[in-house]
Amino acid sequence: MIRALFRRLRRNKRGAAMVEFALTAPVFLLILLGIFDYCWQMYAQQVLQGAVAKAGRDATLEAHSLDQQALDEAVETQVKKVFKDATVTFNRRTFDDFSDIKPLRWEDRNGNHEQDPSPIDCWEDGGRQGNGGADDVVQYTASMKFDRVLPVWRMLGQPQSKTLTATTLLRNQPFAVGGDVIPEECG
Repeated sequence: MIRALFRRLRRNKRGAAMVEFALTAPVFLLILLGIFDYCWQMYAQQVLQGAVAKAGRDATLEAHSLDQQALDEAVETQVKKVFKDATVTFNRRTFDDFSDIKPLRWEDRNGNHEQDPSPIDCWEDGGRQGNGGADDVVQYTASMKFDRVLPVWRMLGQPQSKTLTATTLLRNQPFAVGGDVIPEECG
């Protein structure tokens, strides 16, 4: 009786497509959702990079040299038009010349294993915190932390939130007499 049942099931082709679909559909949907979420992250990176590039260009002009907060607010506003719950943070490093930029040495002074801006942590790269003065090179960095749209990454053991960073490097206009940038040193 059992042998007859197995023989009959082996010959019957009905339902094979449904079984094959049931086996492949979860993998296909996981890949498809991953692609959608990755594209959303690429879009987030482009929004952030565009806002940072515009703020960086505006920061080099004399009209914006003293009002860095307004530039940060402009970047945050642009980002939050699309990513309403994003947290945006900023960092500026000033150098005398492009050749003065050295590889970053970071000292975690508060022991939280995160790179906090100075004076909390010490950054040593041949520059100093701030927007600088005339003819100074400014490295303007913005980071945004946001929750991913789809839960695909959580299913794969990844965190639901993502942090993206955009950086621009520009030279301030010679709008006033500038001084030498005295680099910060950890010590």
